[in-house]
Amino acid sequence: MKKNWGKKIWGFPGGFIPAESSGKEPEMLSKDEISILNTSQKDADILITIYYADRDPVSGYKITVKAERVRQFRINDLIDPHAIPLGVQYGAVLQSSAPVIVQWSKQITSEGKLGLMGAMAYPVDVDL
Repeated sequence: MKKNWGKKIWGFPGGFIPAESSGKEPEMLSKDEISILNTSQKDADILITIYYADRDPVSGYKITVKAERVRQFRINDLIDPHAIPLGVQYGAVLQSSAPVIVQWSKQITSEGKLGLMGAMAYPVDVDL
């Protein structure tokens, strides 16, 4: 059975990575993380645009998710074309060449406490 589950455009508005973390690195570093599931039979090339409250958007972050695979990556690790600043609110839009399913999660370890959260990104019904 051919599987093309998901959407080609996803967004999430609630990004924020605290500047301070506590605990052992890298496991206990505060982070935002994205998980992408590609059920299609072709690789999904993902273009990410980051939006801010007080500066221009930054586009050009690229991720590839192989066909019928899952890939997780930390927003903290997106450094090209520009590192995501810590302690700043941001949002993101992901545009994919193939339908994918996207989950966004957060780990906060500031002030010696641990907080975890996960949420589905918002799937956009209109493909470009």
